[in-house]
This record gives sequence, C-alpha cells and structure tokens, in this order.
Amino acid sequence: MKMHTVISRRSRGILLSNVSSAVSFFVGRSFSQSTSIPKKLQRVRDHGFDNYMEIHKKIIKVLKFQDLILSQPNQYIAISRLDTLARRFGFKQYESGAFVLKFPHIFQIYDHPVQRILYCRLSPDALRQIADENAALDAQIPDAITRLRKLLMLSNSGRLRLEHIRVARKDFGLPEDFEYSVVLQNPHFFRLFDADGPARSKYVELVHRDPELAVCSIELLREKEYREKGKDAEDIRFSFIVNFPPGFKIGKYYKIAVWKWQRLPYWSPYEDVSNYDLRSLEAKKRMEKRAVAMIHEMLSLTVEKKMTLERIAHFRMAMDLPKKLKEFLLQHQGIFYISTRGNHGKLHTVFLREAYWKGELVQPNRLYLARRRLDELIMMSPRKAKLDEDLVHFRRTAEDEECLQNLRRELVEEDQLGGDEDHGGDSVDSELDTGIASDFSDEGTDHEGTDDKAIGVTE
Repeated sequence: MKMHTVISRRSRGILLSNVSSAVSFFVGRSFSQSTSIPKKLQRVRDHGFDNYMEIHKKIIKVLKFQDLILSQPNQYIAISRLDTLARRFGFKQYESGAFVLKFPHIFQIYDHPVQRILYCRLSPDALRQIADENAALDAQIPDAITRLRKLLMLSNSGRLRLEHIRVARKDFGLPEDFEYSVVLQNPHFFRLFDADGPARSKYVELVHRDPELAVCSIELLREKEYREKGKDAEDIRFSFIVNFPPGFKIGKYYKIAVWKWQRLPYWSPYEDVSNYDLRSLEAKKRMEKRAVAMIHEMLSLTVEKKMTLERIAHFRMAMDLPKKLKEFLLQHQGIFYISTRGNHGKLHTVFLREAYWKGELVQPNRLYLARRRLDELIMMSPRKAKLDEDLVHFRRTAEDEECLQNLRRELVEEDQLGGDEDHGGDSVDSELDTGIASDFSDEGTDHEGTDDKAIGVTE
C-alpha cells in the first residue's frame, strides 16, 4: 500500500512536471510571437496634423493662382480670363471668382479705370510675403548645399536622378534654378552627367564623401538626451523618440516589442552596407531599422520636416527602402504620421512627429516662417477685410461711386437675409454673389469623421 502511494505520487510529480514544461513551452512561443511589432497596424488619426493639411490644401490652390497672376506682363489679370485659365486647375465656371473672394488678404479685385471691368491682382501683404520667402530662400543656399550633399550621401551610389531632386526641391529648400545655382556653381561638391541608355536621364553625383557630414540628426538628439537628462547610454544608444498619437492603444506586449526594437542595433544610413552579408534574420531586422533611420534622416533634411509619400518613393531604389512604404511607416506611428488629407485622399504626407509641437516646428527656420506667413493670410477671416480693400478706388466718378455704394448695400442686405436672388443676371454680379456666399462656408466646419477620438497634437 505504501509502495503504491509512493509510485502514484512519483508519477503525479512527473506528470505535473511534463505539463508545466509544456505550458512554459507554449507560453514562451506565444510570448515571443506577440512581442514583435505587428506588420499591419490600424492608422490612428491625429487631428493636429490633419488640420494642418486642410490649410495646406488651400495653400496649393492659392499658389497656383499666384503663379498665374505673376506670369502676366503687368501682374494683374481680368476676372473673365482668370475664370477661363483656372479651368486647367479643375475649377468650373465662376468658381475662380468665388475662390479669390475668399482670401481678400491675398487677392485684390478692382475695376479697371479704362476698360471698366473687374481685374484681380495680389495684395501688398501677399507681395511682401513672396519677397520675404525669396529672400529667405536666397539666404539659406549654403544650408541647401549641405542638405543636398547629405541627401546624396544617403544613396547607395552617391548619385540621384536630377528629376527626382527637382520634384522635391521645395521640400529641401532648393531654388528653382538649383541645377545652375547649386549644382553647376559648386563643381567641387557635385557633378552633373547624363546616364547611358535610351532614357538619357541626368544624374547628380557627389564628388567626395565628407565624414563630418555623416552624422544623423537622431544621433545628436540622443547625445542631447544623454547629457541633459542623464539617461542610460545602453537604453538610448539605438533608440528613437516615440510619441504615439492620441487614442493609440498600447498593449502590454506591444510595449515589450517597442522596448526590444529600441535596443536593436542597426547600421547608420550613411554607412556603406553593400559588402555586408544580409541573408541572416538578424541582418534583415537591422536593415528594417536602418530604413526607419533613413526616412527619419531624409525628413530631418527637409525645411518643414514633412514630405509626401510619393516623393519619398522616388528615392526607394537608391536608398534600399521597402516596397510597401505606407504599411512600413504605419508600423512606427510613434515616429511618423501619415496624413491622407489632400487630393481626395490620394496624396499622403509623412510628418516627423518629434519635430512638431502643437502644430508648430520645434526649431523653426527663416524659410519656414516666411511660408507660414502665407498660412496666416489664408487663415484671416474675410469678415475683417473691408470691401474697399477688394474694390480699390482708381479715379472713379460720382456715378461710379453711387453704383458701388448700391452694390455694397445690396450685398450686405442679401448676406443678412441669406437670400439667393439674382442681381440683374450679370456674370460679374453672379461672381460676387457666389464669392460672398462662400466666404463663410469653411469656417467652423469639422473636416473629420466620427471614428476618431484624438484631438490636437500632443507630445
């Protein structure tokens, strides 16, 4: 009896040990699988960046109208001709007049003293903003040269297609004639040549690599964190600044996955990895993190720390970036933010989250501030603009003044009553009527759906 009890206890102990080892085996497998960053993550909207892009959509249209007006010989254009030429931008009939009336601080509408028809020109504030931006652009050409050198150093071969750089020239603060003023004027830094082949594409090549420039911006931030906050050097040696958007769900195992990923070593984007063996799993993980550092450094080289996903894709082959860039960036929503506002959701803009605080750059530059002045002019309410600023006096007679006073009175009365009646059926009056009615349509409108709970840019 005692012998049977000893055997049963011994067999029970063996069974329990087997069960515990099996449980630990399966738990260990599930733990290791769940502590890796998922390949597909649901995108969480950040209203601060999306609202920024809502203004940027208006900026794109305003810039098209500005270029159209400045291309005229006397830098003013008749409203009827503007309505015709604006159709190439996708505007329908009479929509261009309504659009320019929305921004009286940028566009001025006046009646021609001889032809007696309405003309449009840029306001003094808009001309001053353009002059300030051009002055800031010329002043930072030495910095633009350095940015272009570092951009070429990020490529595998030290060369990039001239057309790809031209498409993204505004992002990197390059002037319109950068091919001459930056590339050809600095032969000790750059070389321009035609590639062999049927396409005959032009390439910009770096003459020599400067080791002093091969320092990433994230490395400088790590050094700053180490010196100021005294963090552990081992924890921040390969880490990135992560700020998840509001409403992003962070689970227990996801925290562990991010902690493991932050400590994962990787090769610098400026390091040549062409002779490395990249077949192992560890090498593939390092290359994936290197791609994050590559995009991080590319965005750091831009003026506004943002760039469209389509322009980043132009450099994909030259910088060893993954094919599915959008899915890749969504894995790291704490570092980057992708906004789909613009061109009916077909345009994706990638922001560097750590560079922004409450919708503003943490370290603004002169060119960025000059461009933000245009945002301020767009944001100004049309209600504060006097009608006399739109209809500028140019040697009017008493009859003209009486007609304009009647027109002002009719527009104010119709705006107060909210009526839709037509004033005489004239095409010019219909343009004014459409513009006044649409001045207040964009104010106070919520541009976001009900599926998002995040508000503002909080770091």
